[in-house]
Amino acid sequence: MTWPLSFMNGTTQPGRAVRRAALALAAATPLLAACGSADPTLYSLAPTQGSAVGQAPAVVEVRTPGVPPALDRDHIVGQQANYSLTTLSGASWSEPLPQMIGDTLTSDLQQRLPGSSIFAQNNATSMPAKAFVELDVTQFARDASGEVRLSGTLSVHRAGDPEQGTAQPFSLATSSGSGTTAMVAGLSQLLGQVADSAAQRLRALPAEETTTRHAR
Repeated sequence: MTWPLSFMNGTTQPGRAVRRAALALAAATPLLAACGSADPTLYSLAPTQGSAVGQAPAVVEVRTPGVPPALDRDHIVGQQANYSLTTLSGASWSEPLPQMIGDTLTSDLQQRLPGSSIFAQNNATSMPAKAFVELDVTQFARDASGEVRLSGTLSVHRAGDPEQGTAQPFSLATSSGSGTTAMVAGLSQLLGQVADSAAQRLRALPAEETTTRHAR
């Protein structure tokens, strides 16, 4: 058998060419696998129904909640217990967690306070807020017992009178089925309970005239 001149007059030999082709294919395989990998499933919190309460400040701003970076991750934190975090592979929030919690809490309060204008921080509005709701989240996942838990601090106060809104800690838990969907549903229900508390505290705020005299 006679080989072509291109193989005879250089260092390239048929066996070496085959080996090079095989190595190139092996190197490309992980990249092809990565391109074909499935996108993560995206999850969103949802507003929950609650009882409408009486009169509250006319305009309320829900400030963007504080969420530690440990919870605001690429993958959802499925368990937060025993000094460790466990993330859920292939499961992500559909938007940044602080924004989603704030928007859901805003929707919850709109349903509970139909007589007030409720908006989330940074949303366009021409009306100055008369009161503020501030939430700091410290736990937002299942605990060691498997219950879904939401913990943090909640502050509600009149505009210009933050002393009336001393942050109060809370820790809420609920049982849920297994799986990510059940956990997200449980977190949505607990956030609704936070909205119940915020709505009651907004209703109990002192009248605006009293607050103005106190500020002077």
